[in-house]
Amino acid sequence: MAIARAEPIDRLRDDVRLLGELVGEVLREQGGHDLFTDVEYLRQAAIRLRSTDGSDEALLAWVAQQSTLRLLHLVRAFSAYFHLINLAEQHHRVRTLRERQRAQAAPLQESVAAACAELAAQGIHPDQIRDLVQRVEVLPVFTAHPSEARRRTLLHHLECVARLIDELDAERATPLDRSGVLDALRARITLIWQTAEARVERPSVLDEVQSVLYVLAGTVYDVLPRVQSAVATAAGANGARFRFGSWVGGDRDGNPAVTPEVTRAAARLARVAVLRRYRDEVQSLGRDLSISGRLVGCQPELSNSIETDRAELGMRAVPEWRDEPYRRKLGLIGERLRRTESGGAGAYTSAEQLLGDLQLIVDSLRAHGGSRIVSGGLLDLQHRVEAFGFSLAELEVRQHAGRHASAAAELLGLVGVPGYLGLGEAERMRVLEERLALDEPFGLPAEALSPETHEVLETFQAMRDVQGMNGPTGAQTCVVSMSHAPSDALAVLLLAREAGLVDRSTCRLDVVPLFETISELRACGQILSRMLASPPYRAAVRARGDRQQVMVGYSDSNKDGGYLAATWATYRAQQDLAQAALAAGVELVVFHGRGGAIGRGGGPMGRAIRARPVDAASPAFKITEQGEVIFARYGSLPIAQRHLEQVLHALLLSSAQVSRSSEPPGDWVAVMERLADASRLAYESLVKRHPDFMSFFHAATPFPELATLNLGSRPVSRVGRGELPGLEDLRAIPWVFSWTQARVNLPGWFGLGSALAGEISTWGLQRLQTMYTDWPLFASAIDNAQLSLGTADVPTARRYAALAGPELWPVFEAIMQEYDRSVAAVLQVTSQGELLERSPVLARSIKLRNPYVDALHVAQLALLRRFRALPADGPEEERHLLMDAIHHSINGIAAGLQTTG
Repeated sequence: MAIARAEPIDRLRDDVRLLGELVGEVLREQGGHDLFTDVEYLRQAAIRLRSTDGSDEALLAWVAQQSTLRLLHLVRAFSAYFHLINLAEQHHRVRTLRERQRAQAAPLQESVAAACAELAAQGIHPDQIRDLVQRVEVLPVFTAHPSEARRRTLLHHLECVARLIDELDAERATPLDRSGVLDALRARITLIWQTAEARVERPSVLDEVQSVLYVLAGTVYDVLPRVQSAVATAAGANGARFRFGSWVGGDRDGNPAVTPEVTRAAARLARVAVLRRYRDEVQSLGRDLSISGRLVGCQPELSNSIETDRAELGMRAVPEWRDEPYRRKLGLIGERLRRTESGGAGAYTSAEQLLGDLQLIVDSLRAHGGSRIVSGGLLDLQHRVEAFGFSLAELEVRQHAGRHASAAAELLGLVGVPGYLGLGEAERMRVLEERLALDEPFGLPAEALSPETHEVLETFQAMRDVQGMNGPTGAQTCVVSMSHAPSDALAVLLLAREAGLVDRSTCRLDVVPLFETISELRACGQILSRMLASPPYRAAVRARGDRQQVMVGYSDSNKDGGYLAATWATYRAQQDLAQAALAAGVELVVFHGRGGAIGRGGGPMGRAIRARPVDAASPAFKITEQGEVIFARYGSLPIAQRHLEQVLHALLLSSAQVSRSSEPPGDWVAVMERLADASRLAYESLVKRHPDFMSFFHAATPFPELATLNLGSRPVSRVGRGELPGLEDLRAIPWVFSWTQARVNLPGWFGLGSALAGEISTWGLQRLQTMYTDWPLFASAIDNAQLSLGTADVPTARRYAALAGPELWPVFEAIMQEYDRSVAAVLQVTSQGELLERSPVLARSIKLRNPYVDALHVAQLALLRRFRALPADGPEEERHLLMDAIHHSINGIAAGLQTTG
């Protein structure tokens, strides 16, 4: 199954050919010669279809004649191939990065060193660079958003394959060594073949917790010192600030499986995971720090702490360590960590206590000729404890504003203030402010409350419990989704007070409104101003250090108003929020709710950072890391380091340029307003107002079948099982995922063509071309749309549209007309002859992959037709087999495209 290509990078071509041959060997061995023959026929037929531009009737007919079981095997064969080729490309990327680092004297592009060099070249003094580095704050938040189609088991096998591919490059490997690696690869490919890729059961929330902890306590934990070392080398600074968060086990918006007890359990699991990593490191340091006290000496403070610890812990001295104070201290630290994990006497009460003990060792070493020793594992451990604390990642809570409002209404009604939900906003604010001014909780017994209100209050108690276990930062963020008024924030304070998180002088949580729709994004600046003008809310923010987080949602805004309208709305929202915060004397941190696909705010991270408005370009950058993006960015140490350095690079340059930058000219802003409005109208005219659009979506994409794919614990829509959801009920991930599977990519571009064509017709092309050259926001919007258009595929989309039947064909024609307008306009604005002309490597990769993805598409289409034609009383065995094959085809196409939603 190797791809025949004239590739200048010989080693990647050789890796691809080798892995293809190994897959072929396993297929012949596991499925027989007939399976291998069918795979080869399908592969070659798909290549011929692309190369000759001929009819697809013969290929579709051949696929339609295959049994369901044979189609399942064909799908799995191409899926396995793509999984391995993706790893080969990742390996080659790492290999290329290493070679560039070895070959060039200048810093690697988009690295921390490159950012510092560029700042120095701009005349910024080294002290200013160090100050900027120490102000930078990177805040990735891992979510359980279900866009990772691969099971944890499969990811484990792929990680093993990645290590084996890396071993193939070992320069000193003997032929016997290489033979052993190849045998191990064959065994691992066989395991992949014999492992079901589609989940039999929907994962539980705690399954999702374990998956994200695997990454956080694995690659993320391991990579942090590497990044901090790069920062120290480039800037001479102690390091940038990193703090990680997680929604997994805390995000209850639309997920009834996330209960308060699940939240507590998620926090306990994270605590255990990080404490065990600390214990392992302390044990390793103990083996290394064999320094003799009588030969070198140590600080009296360290000696005194050893005796104090021994007495407190009731530990006897280890005779052979009598002359080795650092081993003695580390042994005692290890014992305290063990008791911290088990809850025994003598446990650390905070991560700061652990840092204090480590600092005693550092100070003593530095005072006695051990500075180089400090700069190794000991400094790494300090960096990790500073970043991860005892919680590994802050467990953030998200809940719908409507749930908070209903709970507040019930509590107020029970104390004689009825009708809260029927009040206008001004009256709601008055009621909440008066109640908060009383400075006393309701104190109602649980039996007096409805189960729904009790659950909301218990969630805040769970946050309090997690803080008690993992420290004040263990669970201090409450994200309020679908926020549309200041009262949504005050309601949180009212409810949190019941758990002791809020009183007149203190506030132990950050209230983070999440603005997601176009109308909310337009109004969010005014909403924040009114929030900060409310005395009880302003007091709460003051208690939090005058720092206000606000989350901007990219996915639902796109689904609501289309690609360009959402892009502009999120940009203007950041401006409005920054101005509101500045006027109130509050530091703003924008929390970017971005997904992996373009239609959900994805795209290159550095490009997104540089496209921020000047007013909102702060040194703090908080962003969600979702679904398949987590494995793509943190699946290997070199890739994870590269990703985090790229973020720091863009953040340093963006933050440093704020004082020298200006907002875009007024006429450019007016152009964007016109483009956003025109784009939104074009989008809404089809997506929201065409009577047949949702019927077409359900028929011409695999959404109905994707809805049964056990990707995550959260339902794919807000309606009950068996009902067809409308646009508003549909969650953004399956919306984007389904269009991606059908190769339409509609959320990533629709409406752009009408907007640009109208602007060019009325006002000309030159200004748009200048905006593309000189305005990062506009360039980012055009280039990201270009990526969506470039990875869309009209012949494939037409085959999926045929599923909908001739009565719905006008919807497809409208989509294709807008596609043609969008491609033509993007080429005019960017002065290109074809899409992705300036990204030849990406364009070539898409071209080479397309025939292989075609094989999966035609198989999926045959399976969808077969499944949808089954009679209601058809055999259950056939129904289950078809659905299993469809699920595997969805995973396979996601692997081939390297994206889901």
